[in-house]
Parts: sequence; structure tokens; C-alpha cells
Amino acid sequence: MGRILSRSFYDRETEIVAREMLGAILECTTPAGTASGIIVETEAYVGEHDPACHAAAGRTQRTEPLYGKPGTSYVYFIYGVHWCFNAVTRGEGLPSAVLVRAIEPLDGIPLMQARRGAGISAANLTNGPGKLCAALGMDGALNGLSLQRRPIVIREGEPVDEALVQATPRIGITKATEWPLRYTIKGNPWVSGSRRTNKPSQRKATG
Repeated sequence: MGRILSRSFYDRETEIVAREMLGAILECTTPAGTASGIIVETEAYVGEHDPACHAAAGRTQRTEPLYGKPGTSYVYFIYGVHWCFNAVTRGEGLPSAVLVRAIEPLDGIPLMQARRGAGISAANLTNGPGKLCAALGMDGALNGLSLQRRPIVIREGEPVDEALVQATPRIGITKATEWPLRYTIKGNPWVSGSRRTNKPSQRKATG
């Protein structure tokens, strides 16, 4: 298993962290077991001056984790339906985070399938921020936790060549829609919105 990313990894500009999280392994452990996936899509939310960032509303009970130490989880509820997972970046008191938008399933796939439902295809298991949280068993109880120890950790993965990284405007938002702060692994079928048939990772997946 890869080394857990240190707090210093997150204590950098959010755009850099978002790019370098591609290829890393997001892992969540619950009483039901451990499940993980390769991060293939991220978005950077860069502070109070970013109108699409929750910190634009200032320091509130909801946004408090964003002002915490780098390498902290920020898990929030959206549309009254979905949980979304973010990794807090930059120094303490500088509210910003990386939203993990999609992962390629790696370990604990039967558990993820059971959580998402028997009728959910492999192609739709974790190709969106709400989907991956449901598959990994993430909810508000995991908000504000250190990412340096379980239940949530992000581990080193295979480096992603720059030629395979695509930067585009963020999606699913209504403000600052032109800012190119969404990072994806080009051609990966688990990127949200993909319509291609999923192919297994070169990594060995386990149950």
C-alpha cells in the first residue's frame, strides 16, 4: 500500500494539490470494511475570493473545516441528497480545498457495489462526487478529520504524466464557471460525464 500523503503535501497552492492528487488513492474504512479508488478527477476551490468556494460566505459553522489545518477532510451535504468529499489545502486560516469528483474503483469493490445498489453498473459506480461518497461510505460523521490516519486517508499512487492531465473549467456550479480549475486524467472512463465503456485499471483490484 502506498504511503499516506503527509500534511505538508496539502500545505501548498490548491491548484497544485488538485493536479497532484490525480493518481493518488482515496481510501475509507468503516465498520463494514475498507474501500478505495484511484483519484481521476478533482476541482480546486481557492478561497474567499472564489465565488464558487463555500468560503466566499465567510467563516461559518458549516465552513469551519475549510479554515483548519491542511490535510483535513471537508465533507458536506448538497441538494439534500449527496455528500461530497474535499481535502483542505494551504495554511491554517486560508480557506480552500480540493473536491474529489471521481475515482476509479480499486479495492473493496463488492462493498461499494452493495452500497450503491445491485442495479448500478461499474461505469456509474464512482463517476461523480456524490456517487463516490456513497460507494465509500462517506457522510457528515467524517467531516473535519485528519487525512493522516483512518478512517479517511489518501495514499501515494502512480504518478500521472503531464500529457495525460487535462485542465478544464469546473462543472456543476453557477459562479466563476470559466476558471480552469478542474483536473482530469484524460481518457479515463470514470471521469464524471464519461460515456465510454469502462476498462479495468492496470492496478490489481481486490475485494
